[in-house]
Amino acid sequence: MGFRVAVAGASGYAGGELLRLLAGHPDLDVVTATGHSSAGSRVGDVQPHLASCADLVLQETTPEVLAGHDVVFLALPHGQSGALAEQLGDDVLVVDAGADHRLADEADWRAFYPGPWHGAWPYGVPELPVAGGAQRDRLAGVKRIAAPGCNASAVSLALAPAVAEGLVGPDDLVAVLAVGPSGAGRSSRPDLSASELLGSAHAYAVGGTHRHTPEILQNLAQVTGVRGSVSFTPVLVPMARGILATCTARLAPGVDEAAVRAAYERAYGGERFVRLLPAGRFPAVEHALGANTLLLGLAVDEAAGRLVVVAALDNLVKGTAGAAIQSANIALGLPESAGLPIDGVAP
Repeated sequence: MGFRVAVAGASGYAGGELLRLLAGHPDLDVVTATGHSSAGSRVGDVQPHLASCADLVLQETTPEVLAGHDVVFLALPHGQSGALAEQLGDDVLVVDAGADHRLADEADWRAFYPGPWHGAWPYGVPELPVAGGAQRDRLAGVKRIAAPGCNASAVSLALAPAVAEGLVGPDDLVAVLAVGPSGAGRSSRPDLSASELLGSAHAYAVGGTHRHTPEILQNLAQVTGVRGSVSFTPVLVPMARGILATCTARLAPGVDEAAVRAAYERAYGGERFVRLLPAGRFPAVEHALGANTLLLGLAVDEAAGRLVVVAALDNLVKGTAGAAIQSANIALGLPESAGLPIDGVAP
């Protein structure tokens, strides 16, 4: 038997995706799953697609229930992980898929989230370029990991290589994202209902108000030491899961497409889960569904003097649960790719 794992919030979308991926992991064994209103139900009652763990009974989400495990994944609503994590031992690996431990600046937290700030944990995007290397170097052997926001991960990975090498400025960044409603969680909301969503698309959190904005700026500052600016607009579209992020930035003088592509090859050429598409090709969300992969397409808009990067990922896999497991693998000294698919599901 491998590492004993608990998944808190297993009745939600992120928690369910953690269970799905962990079912195929050779070293991480889920022995406990918890819920809130669903406590006492079987996993199969609330996640009917998870036949592999259908008979596992959901328990209350308490420190006592989560004690005694080697790894605890917290897939809880924002504001609920911080206090709970403080009651878990220093010897257990805790991976928070919520926002409670992503932001290093308390002022950023207070500007975008209610409730107390609980400090920042090592950030769970292994491929993210940072000063001196990649974020994976900061994950080995740690006992606390903050899994990323799905939108923030997409935009950060899309722009970081160009920002890191000074090919674009850090203060004129624009990102418009088509996102599926599963990123908002499983709670019932009128704007996420089929009658409101099907056949429509609408922007939300417009004007710099989305909670992933400071996370993007924090990530990009890792390579420059300078906090830039980003105009980030998500658009809700009628697909259950997935993100298509179109990101643009003003090119530095003299930078051409060959220089841009070389920079992205240096950053991601050896990565398993970040794939740079050939010149002239751009990703579609459907090509990333079910996989722990981020797909990138590059172009230079010469007339506008801007870099265009199109990124596609599955928000529940590479955007959340897959990133959490990938980071946990590194922290535990396991193969980074263990239990994580690179093949998508089509059609």
